[in-house]
Amino acid sequence: MSTPDSQVSRASGRAGRRSIDVSEELFAPVAPDVELCYQTFGDPTDDPLLLVMGLSGPMTWWDEELCEQLAEAGFHVIRYDNRDTGRSSRLRARVRRDHLVRAFTTGRGPAPYTMSDLAADAVGLLDHLGIDSAHVVGISMGGMIAQTVAIEHPARVRSLTSIMSTTGRRTVGWQSPTLLPRLIAPRRRGVDSFIEDSLVTWAMIGSPAYPNDPEVLRTRALETFERGVSSSGVMRQIMAILTQPDRTGRLRSLRLPALVLHGLDDRMVHVSGGRATAAAIPGAELVLVDGMGHDLPPALFATFVEAIRRTADRA
Repeated sequence: MSTPDSQVSRASGRAGRRSIDVSEELFAPVAPDVELCYQTFGDPTDDPLLLVMGLSGPMTWWDEELCEQLAEAGFHVIRYDNRDTGRSSRLRARVRRDHLVRAFTTGRGPAPYTMSDLAADAVGLLDHLGIDSAHVVGISMGGMIAQTVAIEHPARVRSLTSIMSTTGRRTVGWQSPTLLPRLIAPRRRGVDSFIEDSLVTWAMIGSPAYPNDPEVLRTRALETFERGVSSSGVMRQIMAILTQPDRTGRLRSLRLPALVLHGLDDRMVHVSGGRATAAAIPGAELVLVDGMGHDLPPALFATFVEAIRRTADRA
């Protein structure tokens, strides 16, 4: 396993915790015209853990505190910006509105790239780091990517954790109909508009039992904007989601430790998606969290870390 070119040591804020090595943000070429921005936490000799974020989310949506807790649990944590997100490469293909509507209603359409392409990006990052296999954790669209990596590149996945995601079957894991206009609406320009739009979105999809601090949301939205946002990139990712295949049959072929974690109050991906995923993967553990929506509340970090570590230890 190669060690990232540049690392800094970050002391933990809690007494008794060791300092965590945190790399600078680095770049990995993973496909023609695609370069991913990534960052690592922890000891490179620990168990590699690849974190895959969801729709439009940069890697910084994996909270640093969560990454550090995972590193303390014995993982070498790798987070990255998917293509069309953050500081990773932007593609140029445009998605027409009629193509988007067709994909939403039929599951078919000319997608600029597929879930398999996004999975290949993840594998390409592991190749760049010299990592033969890793524990893979994905959230929402990232869960779809993680499942696809496990299906199409099984030797590269030690364990699979799918968080608030679904199988690709159109009869499960649906979105609340009230959310679609929000997802496809043209975004207003400027940082202030972006921040206000973000506050509205997280109010709609966040965890009712674990409300977000508006100032924390503002800070994260500003950071997201400064890393780079792309409305056309979001449309390309949505097309990959809408045209993904039903993975149910292929998930049944997996033979690896798997955890499926889902909030019971998720409006973005209905909990039926998590239940269907766990039912499809032999031996998968299903953890349902009351009051959790489509986010990762800090109050639940310890729960997430313990469950991911428990799943990895089954490998």
